[in-house]
Amino acid sequence: MPDRRAASTSTSRTHGSGDRLLAVLALFTAEAAQWTVDGVAEELGVSVPTTYRYFKKLTKAGLISPVSGAGYTLGPAIIQMDRQIQISDPMLNAARGVMISLAREAGDGATILLCRLFHDRVMCVHQIMGRGPQAPVSYERGRLMPLLRGATSKIILAHLRSRTLKALFAREAAEIAAAGLGASWEEFRRGLAAIRRAGVCVSHGEIDAGRVGIAAPVFDRERTVLGSLSVALGEAHADASLVRRLAPLTTKGAREIERTMNSGSASTQPSPARVKLARPR
Repeated sequence: MPDRRAASTSTSRTHGSGDRLLAVLALFTAEAAQWTVDGVAEELGVSVPTTYRYFKKLTKAGLISPVSGAGYTLGPAIIQMDRQIQISDPMLNAARGVMISLAREAGDGATILLCRLFHDRVMCVHQIMGRGPQAPVSYERGRLMPLLRGATSKIILAHLRSRTLKALFAREAAEIAAAGLGASWEEFRRGLAAIRRAGVCVSHGEIDAGRVGIAAPVFDRERTVLGSLSVALGEAHADASLVRRLAPLTTKGAREIERTMNSGSASTQPSPARVKLARPR
């Protein structure tokens, strides 16, 4: 008979190694784009020989690449994966045409954003710039943004499940109060309920000064929130009549994304919104 204890130990070691490899990759950020073997070993509390083995595996897979000196950066396999996402992501494919149409409706100086929930942050996955010169928006593709500020994020926040919101409030009550979302759980709950009833969220200068945001939620076929479709307007162009006109168009666009996305077999993939909210380590 097979030794189940040995098999269990082998599986545990494999999972542990996989977790460490992911932990190494997670260290490569915009703020810390280069790492050395010694630096990662110290950061993760792993021996240098073990860290070297991780680097060797990641380099072979193309996930990291050596640069000048002893440093490493993210490798070409990341670019290849990004291209595959651009081609195959159901939500992104469903949204492109909608975003182009919404940009035309929004007029000069508008930026259209498609964002999705990622852990306890919001990530832009696609951006379309409208006509005319305009300053860039902070929601850049791949950049993690706060969940508590801005229409793009708050419309997602409002549609998270109650138990998730309770856990978030227990962990970040001070940040929630500072964002004007409520000094108590009851205030927080009531404010988010009002956003859900409205169906859209409008914010003024919460992320970028001089910008007005209009956002609607995007759901999967089980009505779990995936992300949001939003319009960022320059304050000078965003009079009340334009905001009133664009709000239902943004909602209509979000519903069209859902219909297109959920009509295909790819929509059966697990929703990223089901990932447990926790700070990336």
